[in-house]
Amino acid sequence: MTTTFEMLESNVRSYCRSFPDVFVRAKGSVLYAESGKAFIDFFAGAGALNYGHNNDFIKQQLIQYLQSDGLSHGLDMYTSAKETFLQTFSDKILKPRGLDYKLQFCGPTGTNAVEAALKLARKVKGRTGVFAFIGSFHGMSLGSLSATSSLYHREAGGLPLHDVTFMPFPTGFIDSLDTIGYMEAILTDDHSGIAKPAAIILETMQAEGGLNAAPTQWLQQLRDLCNRHDILLIVDDIQVGCGRTGSFFSFERAGIVPDLVVLSKSISGYGLPMSLLLLKPELDVWQPAEHNGTFRGNQLAFVGATAALELRELTQLEAETERKAQFVEQYLREHILPINPLISMRGMGLIWGIDVSACQDENLSKAIVSRCYELGLIVERAGRQDMVVKLMPALTISMDELAAGCEIFRRGVSECCTLIDSLQPQLT
Repeated sequence: MTTTFEMLESNVRSYCRSFPDVFVRAKGSVLYAESGKAFIDFFAGAGALNYGHNNDFIKQQLIQYLQSDGLSHGLDMYTSAKETFLQTFSDKILKPRGLDYKLQFCGPTGTNAVEAALKLARKVKGRTGVFAFIGSFHGMSLGSLSATSSLYHREAGGLPLHDVTFMPFPTGFIDSLDTIGYMEAILTDDHSGIAKPAAIILETMQAEGGLNAAPTQWLQQLRDLCNRHDILLIVDDIQVGCGRTGSFFSFERAGIVPDLVVLSKSISGYGLPMSLLLLKPELDVWQPAEHNGTFRGNQLAFVGATAALELRELTQLEAETERKAQFVEQYLREHILPINPLISMRGMGLIWGIDVSACQDENLSKAIVSRCYELGLIVERAGRQDMVVKLMPALTISMDELAAGCEIFRRGVSECCTLIDSLQPQLT
């Protein structure tokens, strides 16, 4: 069934190893395989499909645009599709939140926007260094890879990755350290050996890092630290933005305003390639074509993104996300945690995970994902040794599908934990 892929596609492929079917169709929160089997999707294109597969409202806007022979590719030329998106984003997202950002259209994927953010921060401040955080993931191209902490991914770079210093994140691997105090000491100690950075880049919730959410107060303290030391604050909202944590931006819960914000994945609304850098106007020191990219003018993505912003209002999506978040949180507490006292959970909005690392079985998370897949549910893993099983359904998923997916998840976790427990005496 997958012989063609195995013969002709590079070994670098990854998700297909966990989900080894040939998929032919998708609608809403359901994927259909060539075999005819249906799968509830709690993966959502790694966060690129917040509005589900083939959302009817967004699709109709795209079809109408295609049928009108609208431009499909426009570099950075002025186009009606881009103008409409810019105005809609300003009216529906920026102005209601009192945010004053200019928009830079980058290459087609998130790492391109991260590269632009780091490059611009260094240009503005005239410094080369950047602080990132242990547990971070910002992309695979060399600049963004330098701010990604995973040794597995860094080693694939093939050369030393310079000018990024990793700081402890306040939750996750090291959660007993005063990380703000630690950075303050470094920045004020003339013998710290670490120069003041141009920027600090972070995810307010480390998604690939294992769903580690920074506390609200800590985010406020970090904003204050950056202000006092003349450091730019970059928030990477590629996976946890666009409503994934509830509000459109993940940092809204802290009431802070980053200097730069990176968006991609679900910003296009339909899974189309698109990435954005939001920057405060005073930081817009670029000269023409000083940073560019052939596919920064994906007109279909502009159309899809505009439609997605309209859909958010029409469906009161933020309130719907909160309602579904409460359901998932309650379900995990009442039906998943009791399965094994060593399981823990964390998350917000519609991104949740269970951490099975304390169960001391390195294969448990993989077994859970595999069993869920057999039962008709697609979930992925994240965190150290991939020991966090992540639930990330579309924000538009129906309550019936959400409940059905959670029930499959409960069964998968229960069966795998029961199997592990039964083998434990033999293993010891």
